[in-house]
Parts: sequence; C-alpha cells; structure tokens
Amino acid sequence: MKKLAQPLTSNVMTRWRHSVAGCHTSTVFQTNQAIPCVDQVKSSEHLCKSQKLMLELGLIAPSSPGCLHLLPGAVRALEKLCRLIDHEMRAIGGRKIDMPSLAVAQLWRASGRWEAMGQELFRFKDRHDTDYCLAPITKKFRDEMKPRFGLLRGKEFYMKDMYSFDASEESAKETYEAVCEAYANLFQKLKLTYVKVLGTTGNIGGSVSHEFHLPASIGEDALYLCQKCSYQANAEVLDAGVVNPACPSCGDSLRSTPGIEVGHTFLLGTKYSSTFGASYLNRHGKPNLLQMGCFGLGVSRILAAAVEVLSTNSELRWPTSIAPYQVCVIPPKAGSKEAHASLMAQHLYQQLSSLPHLNGDVLLDDRGHLTIGRRLQEATRLGFPHVVICGKKSLEAIPLIEVHRTYYDEPPKFMTHRELFDYMEAS
Repeated sequence: MKKLAQPLTSNVMTRWRHSVAGCHTSTVFQTNQAIPCVDQVKSSEHLCKSQKLMLELGLIAPSSPGCLHLLPGAVRALEKLCRLIDHEMRAIGGRKIDMPSLAVAQLWRASGRWEAMGQELFRFKDRHDTDYCLAPITKKFRDEMKPRFGLLRGKEFYMKDMYSFDASEESAKETYEAVCEAYANLFQKLKLTYVKVLGTTGNIGGSVSHEFHLPASIGEDALYLCQKCSYQANAEVLDAGVVNPACPSCGDSLRSTPGIEVGHTFLLGTKYSSTFGASYLNRHGKPNLLQMGCFGLGVSRILAAAVEVLSTNSELRWPTSIAPYQVCVIPPKAGSKEAHASLMAQHLYQQLSSLPHLNGDVLLDDRGHLTIGRRLQEATRLGFPHVVICGKKSLEAIPLIEVHRTYYDEPPKFMTHRELFDYMEAS
C-alpha cells in the first residue's frame, strides 16, 4: 500500500460575485483590500520575499504564530499542485488513503518515536485520560519553537506522505528509485531548479535517505555539491567539524549552497515492520517481514519555495502550471474612448474559457473605474502568466488585441483574434 496526497477540503467557502452574463469578475483583487495582512505580522519579524508578497497580495493571512489562513488564490494554486503530485504518484502505482490526525500514543511509544520527537510533537489527553498526539502525517502539526517565513516553516502545513511495502530488499530499492524519479519529474514539470542530496535518517531511521532542495539564499540547510563528480550531500552527512570538506567520492573541493528542503525519502527496511509485526505469507506459507519505504513532499512548502525562487521583489511569479489563473482579460475603462471594446472583452473571456485547458482558468477584470494601466500593473504583480487587453487597437478595422507575457522581459504583442487563439492553444 502507498499513501498519497490528501485532497484539500474546507468547510469555509468564499462567495464569488458573477455578472449578468455569467462572467467571473475581479473579486480576487478585493482580498488584499478587505483583509489587513502585513499589519498583523509583528514588526520585528523578518519577512522573506515569498511571505511578504503573499501577505501583500492577499494570498495568505496570519491566524496565530506559525498558522496561516490560505485565501482563494493560494488554495487554487495548492489544489493544482496536489493534482500534479497525485498524477505522478499514480503513475508509479500509488493509491491514496486518508488517515486520522489523532494518533493514540501506544503506537508511537512502541516505535520509540513518542520520546524521539521531543517537544515538537503536540500531545494531549482525552476525557478518558488516554494519551494522543496530533500525528505529523498528511496535514502536519509541529510545535515549532520559532515559526517563520510564512508557509516555509509553520506549526501547521500540508504534506504528501507515502509509504511503500515490498516483499524483498531488491523490490524495495526499486520502489525507492521509482519514487525519487517521480519527485524529479514533478520538479521538472514545475520548471524548478532542484538538488537531490544525501541526507541523514534522523529519528525516522533506515539505511538510505535523500533530500530534495530548492537552492535559495534563505534556505536553512547547507548543501555541499561536487563540481567534478555527482556527489551531493547535506552538510549534516559530512563531518561538521571540518572546514571546506573534500568530496568523499573523488577528493575534489565541495561547493556550499543554502537550500530549502521540499522533499525527503527514506529506505526503512524492517525497522517498523519488525516492531509492529507487518508481514506477508511467502509461497511456502511462512510469514516474512515487509520491506518499507517512507517518502514525503512538503506541499505548502513547495508552493512558498517556488514563489521565493521565481519571484522578483515586487512581482509574484508562479510555476506556470500552478498559477491560480492562467489569463486575465482587461476591458477598457468605463467612459473612455475605447469603452466600446468592452463587449469584445466579454466575448474573449467566454471564448478563452471554452478552451479545454483554460476552462476555469480565465479571469475578467471588470473594474471599469480603474485605468487599463492600473489593472495591468496589479495583474502583473499577482502573477497572471498572460494578460489580454482590449484597448484602442481593438477598435481598428482589423482589431488587434494586446497580449502581455508577464514572466518575460519583452514588449507586448498585438495579435488578431485568430493569432491570439492559436497562441493560447499552443501555450
């Protein structure tokens, strides 16, 4: 059995306004006006780039130290990321299950992790004086001493946990490599530069461990990379007392870089199956212990880490495949000389939304009291990969539509209706 990402669910839904024609409006922009975000963060707290942008642009809001509200844009991005992860896990034979967050202490004591987890584990008793903990699985809870950097280090966060059970060491290693490859495929599809390094097994245990990191200046892990061979490891694997350590594989010097850990894999062997008697009957009818693997992706951390490494200081950038919306359509300002192009913008919105890969991913910014320039600036800051504008050129004999690819440092392109749709179908 293998456990995959839990789908996001919520009992709280925001109300979205619709126009008479059924077009989505720009209420997404109103979030950062309705919720005072940055002022709720302690003035002494150092904000990283992703945290600052996500607060300012109304994607997250503080609840309490280490806990955040995920607002509509962030939830859309997170759900898209979960779907990508699910796809990769199913491709290697994974099956999803759902496990409770409340775990009885008896199981944790049996494995030795009740004591090993220390103060990070949330523990409590029920009315019958039975010990429980908030299990760090799926939606994780961790009593962080110093939560910081928004979604990068908090007390509550989303994880994709996976466990594998194999009949032999050989097949367990094959599963381990398959999961590592699936993780690599995920980061490649997100177009994120990642580093896979040797890691320590820590209190989880096992014989082999690897970590997946996004290199970033605010990363809390020091990674050592060899320029000559393929050796890459977390500094914890090497002798901590050695300055400028040499590569243990080829003897060459190692380059150090900080990284944000976004994934971790463990080859556990029979460490836990022996404790809990997890076995199967072999062909001779005799019980054999299962060979286990343990794998995790920090889902909400990937989201924030991607924003951290891709964004500018003032403009949010997403991996295109998980941007909350793919296209923002901007009609002209009400009462302007170009106001007659508003109907064209409505039609463009509806036609773009009819494209299968853009269904539900197009937003119409109908705030007619604002200039096109102001709305373009806000759409660019929010990280819409494509902004489509119906301006004065839309009223020419051969209407031309202004198209901005906001993630590229290039001037806008002016396209005919056919050219726009050819471009969108190919993107």
